[in-house]
Amino acid sequence: MENNRNFFITIALSIVILTLWQVFYMNPRVEAQREAAELEAQRTQQVQTQTMPGQTGDGEIPSATGAGSQATVPGSGGGATAPLNRQGALAETSRIAIDTPRLSGSINLTGARIDDLLLKDYRVTVEPNSPNIELLNPSAVSDGYYAEIGYVGQPTAGDLPGPQTVWSVEGNPQLTQDNPVTLTYTNDAGLTFARTIAVDADYMFTISDTVANEGEQPVELMNYGRITRVGTPRIEGIFVLHEGLIGVTGTEGLQEIDYSTLAEDRQITPGRSDDGWLGITDKYWAVALVPPTGQSFQPRYSYFDDGRVRYQADYLSDAVAIAPGQSSSVESRVFAGAKVVGVIDGYEDAYNIRQFELLIDWGWFYFITKPMFFVIDWFFRLFGNFGVAILATTVVVKLIFFPLANKSYVSMANMKKVQPKLMEIREKYADDKMKQQQEMMALYKEEKINPIAGCWPILLQIPVFFALYKVIYVTIEMRHAPFFGWINDLSAPDPTSIFNLFGLLPYDVPGFLLIGIWPIIMGVTMFLQMRMNPTPPDPTQAMIFNWMPVVFTFMLATFPAGLVIYWAWNNTLSVLQQGLIMKRQGAKIELWDNLTGIFKKKKKDQPAE
Repeated sequence: MENNRNFFITIALSIVILTLWQVFYMNPRVEAQREAAELEAQRTQQVQTQTMPGQTGDGEIPSATGAGSQATVPGSGGGATAPLNRQGALAETSRIAIDTPRLSGSINLTGARIDDLLLKDYRVTVEPNSPNIELLNPSAVSDGYYAEIGYVGQPTAGDLPGPQTVWSVEGNPQLTQDNPVTLTYTNDAGLTFARTIAVDADYMFTISDTVANEGEQPVELMNYGRITRVGTPRIEGIFVLHEGLIGVTGTEGLQEIDYSTLAEDRQITPGRSDDGWLGITDKYWAVALVPPTGQSFQPRYSYFDDGRVRYQADYLSDAVAIAPGQSSSVESRVFAGAKVVGVIDGYEDAYNIRQFELLIDWGWFYFITKPMFFVIDWFFRLFGNFGVAILATTVVVKLIFFPLANKSYVSMANMKKVQPKLMEIREKYADDKMKQQQEMMALYKEEKINPIAGCWPILLQIPVFFALYKVIYVTIEMRHAPFFGWINDLSAPDPTSIFNLFGLLPYDVPGFLLIGIWPIIMGVTMFLQMRMNPTPPDPTQAMIFNWMPVVFTFMLATFPAGLVIYWAWNNTLSVLQQGLIMKRQGAKIELWDNLTGIFKKKKKDQPAE
């Protein structure tokens, strides 16, 4: 019994430490990161307005002189002028319209850049008239973000397609799911480039290039792709989620590079690769390059601050020789859109993209997190509500662990039966702790009781809790998913607060006082669950026993509402399960006595008049 209590004390102290760490370290750190990002954005804008003539601030492409070297992109995006607004930047260049079931925007004919992309299915807030998510923006705006495919080579190859190349469009200048567009460009060395850009019903662009050498000299060309992001984006700053540069290439496997890490290292160059992908990811969206299959390439992640801050993921393929009168073809892909689980998995299978599923941050408990998502998603398709799906998934988890939980609760019930004997041992050997432990262990062995069996239900909840937290927090399917009543986004905290009577009083409360209805319900269910057991005789243990529900209520109040609903429902099921088992075992259920004991004690402690 002593070991059991010590174990619970350890858990409680760990929770207190984690809570204090979250409040006094993580929260200030996140706030500091946000302030730093805002200051960086302001500094970037100031630098942009002071850019000297000749500096472009538009990024760099891999150089033809070898991996790791650089060639500054000439021309666009700089000068001494301030950044344009989005509409002004779009109006400056000729464009091809994009219109698919899930995307709208345009492709810039200068550079054939995908730099104007809106997501039709997703809005900034839960309001139905909220603006659509702007994923990609032209380079000329302060938060430019774009994908580009081009070529580098020897000077004898002439002017190759790059950032400043103005392509000509053939046929219908509108890119749709059923209508690819064809671009052409012929340089001064007799090279003709024909580019076909296609897009599917979701978020994958396919760029197919054919290069015909109509000149008199053989040439060697290297294909490059890059994703460039201007400025440091504002990120969540939560350690369970990666936002930044990402890729799976070579023997390194998954690489997750934070913006701050890349700004410090300035350039990270993994080993050469024959397959994989690389790009930049946000919480719910991503832009990724899929280099040509079967062709070796050099991946690279870079940070630039010459003119304005930029982050870049790029690759440079091996040189391909094209003799006079011959042609060569290459096909690459660009993913730009929402990280929908089924879509991402479908691309991995359809195009054989190695570990493309890792574009979604499933976390350490991947083997639990992803299957749990599929269970929740299946129930969602059945019930049409993700909140109800979470409740149904909780029942499934309870059923899976029922045999082990049943044994644990049976053991706890048996522990209650031997409480009188344990008290006798404690009193008899109060001055001899060693003998006391020996007699208690002998009693456990005689009664066939495992003193720590009651801890298993709690331990089992920990990986499930974190896996569910990851599912709710990371997957876009949970974003803006409503439950019932006031919960219109399961991925966000409960918006109500007891400190303004849940919105009845006309004022807002600070973030740390947002203790909503569902966190309170969760705290009550946790309190009832803990009151199912006898109150520990030790005052310190009793204090922890009493305050733990309060600590959890404040701690989980900032967590996604879907997670809090899960925890409250799980506690409720645990109380019912434990009560049923205790009744079958003939053990006394302490809940009512513990509840009435609280008020009796208060009444007893009141001074007599």
